Amino acid sequence: MTANPDKSVSLILGSGGARGLAHIGVIRYLEENGYKIDSISGCSIGALVGGIHAAGKLDELEEWVTAITKVDIVRLLDISWSKNGLFKGERIINTLKELVGEVACEDLPISYTAVAADIFNEKEVWINTGSLFDAIRASISLPLFFTPAVVNGVELIDGGVLNPVPIAPTFHDKTDLKIAVNLVGKAIHIKPATTSEVSDKQNNSKLTYRITEFLENIGLFDDDEDTNHHKDRDAYDIANQAIDAMQSAIARQKLAAYPADHYLEIARNACGLLEFHHASEMIDLGYKRAEEHFGKITYA
Repeated sequence: MTANPDKSVSLILGSGGARGLAHIGVIRYLEENGYKIDSISGCSIGALVGGIHAAGKLDELEEWVTAITKVDIVRLLDISWSKNGLFKGERIINTLKELVGEVACEDLPISYTAVAADIFNEKEVWINTGSLFDAIRASISLPLFFTPAVVNGVELIDGGVLNPVPIAPTFHDKTDLKIAVNLVGKAIHIKPATTSEVSDKQNNSKLTYRITEFLENIGLFDDDEDTNHHKDRDAYDIANQAIDAMQSAIARQKLAAYPADHYLEIARNACGLLEFHHASEMIDLGYKRAEEHFGKITYA
């Protein structure tokens, strides 16, 4: 590959929960190979990773997420007693503020837009001014899971509901390349697990168990026979799969209508929505996908 330091980039970072840590790997590859990221548009985890990179704190984020455990994730989930979401999200945002500090979107050295959704009016909301972490909090407000965020008097939810790979905010950028990273790509075949891998899978499922147990303890699940039957089917995982399927369909339509110059795809079953304890694997996967794609390109 011939890297080209003259190529400026608009980077579009999609939604997809813990898979979005692959964005870190993509950014690492681009920076190491002479691409200059001048603009970032992101939704959900893409807004989070992109915003922290724009603030110059990607090293701190990577160090934190690669050290996080399943127990740490559960501890970051602050219960909401309202009816419009299970968790408030304040504990996560406050933790990130400690890593990064307060900063305004318009003061970032890289042009930045977080995409959220105004579900009442059925439209995207692009946030590129005001508090960076208000923008991130709005963009990560996954329905039912996090309570909606209120920005300028409007209730906002996860941008991935309407646009999982938000390329539109970059249309007027004067950059050379638009690079989109889709986290809800085609599912890949996973080879049968070895005995040790089965054991690891069982251990990883404890995160789902802890969340489910927590919800039971606060009365969000009933204890009747019918409810227990549905819990056996793991409603948490079914909901995740439904969200991924929905976002995958929307992403295909959006990217067909407005294609990027370069398109990187992460399989939607690469890891689960909350499996942030797979951070190192996802970062490596993002780097590998970028290397596979751009390694084939030679610039004049």
